[in-house]
Amino acid sequence: MPRGRPRTFDRDAALEKAMLVFWERGYEGVSMSDLTAAMDINSPSLYAAFGSKEALFREAVERYGERFEVRCAGRETAREAVEEWLLERSRTFADQAHPPGCMVVLSGLNCTARNTPIREFLAQKRRAHLDALRVRLAQGVADGDIPENTDLDAMVRFFGTVLHGLAIQALDGAREVDLRTVVDAAMAAWPRFTQEKGAAAP
Repeated sequence: MPRGRPRTFDRDAALEKAMLVFWERGYEGVSMSDLTAAMDINSPSLYAAFGSKEALFREAVERYGERFEVRCAGRETAREAVEEWLLERSRTFADQAHPPGCMVVLSGLNCTARNTPIREFLAQKRRAHLDALRVRLAQGVADGDIPENTDLDAMVRFFGTVLHGLAIQALDGAREVDLRTVVDAAMAAWPRFTQEKGAAAP
């Protein structure tokens, strides 16, 4: 017979609530009492189910990725894929059904030294997003819709910066229509990187 009382709460629902609290307030802005109140469980149940605040946060980030992140993939051309990626992320960032912006971008920007592992964990997630972007751009080169001599690293840095900036703008209250104008401006810079016919070199 297993020891202890069976859980009297829905672990999946509790994780969802924890994700929203971390997303809204950031890792260091959330206390254990905040979490237990939001998740409607007591501390022993939280530790038994998730192990620690850090472990809970990491699991919450994974949940966020499953529910809200969109990879830069698909579409016929690399340009279409990047534009759709930025537009889809803009919709999520500005959606009022949940906290604004991006949990991966915003929830650990200002961590103290003791929480360096959290900051690095989120940095790794952000790097993975940019790695996926680079893979899609490289596919564009292979497909022939991006010239072979294009500086893909520069494109990744630029469009990655746009993505992170969109998250911050949404946090500050920008609406989806506002973010779309930023995406439009960013995509207007595409020929400068690809040196399409009639465009000036960067």
